[in-house]
Amino acid sequence: MQKRNLLSMTTEELNSYRLTSMEEPTDEMLEAIMKEACEEAMRENEEIETRRAARLRKLVAERRKAWQKRIDETVRHEC
Repeated sequence: MQKRNLLSMTTEELNSYRLTSMEEPTDEMLEAIMKEACEEAMRENEEIETRRAARLRKLVAERRKAWQKRIDETVRHEC
């Protein structure tokens, strides 16, 4: 099997390889597969973290509003 430069490997060639294939992947193919997997995991992690932070900000705002309402009601009843 002829080794190819990682940069000359097309996305189609990379996507056509399956780890269950009977042929051994080249070092370049493994490197490209791992790099792509890492980039995808980092992208997904960033998206999840962004959604988690937004949910947390929303929850904090809701809780502050609820507590402020309770405080306001308590102050009104004491006056």
